[in-house]
Amino acid sequence: MKKELYTKEELAFFDELENKIDTGNYEPIKIEELAKKRIETKKIAENTIRKRTKKKTVNIRLYEDDLEKIKAISLEKGIPYQTLINSAIHKLATKEI
Repeated sequence: MKKELYTKEELAFFDELENKIDTGNYEPIKIEELAKKRIETKKIAENTIRKRTKKKTVNIRLYEDDLEKIKAISLEKGIPYQTLINSAIHKLATKEI
């Protein structure tokens, strides 16, 4: 699966901005507002990074056969099996699979 450079929301924003510029309806943001937005965006980014780097320990019960298969796959890929499981769970949580 190919990762997109921009999200749908970002692409929509760019389209809207381009349309405003093309039609002459674009109004530049004031410097005071820009400074506020910059501070807000920085806080949002810091919170996002903090949430993404914070991990929680979870215990799960797996069938022995499944765990052995997962370990075999992880050996083929050259990564620890816990990392493989974490990656699969992350893809499920972010609806990539």
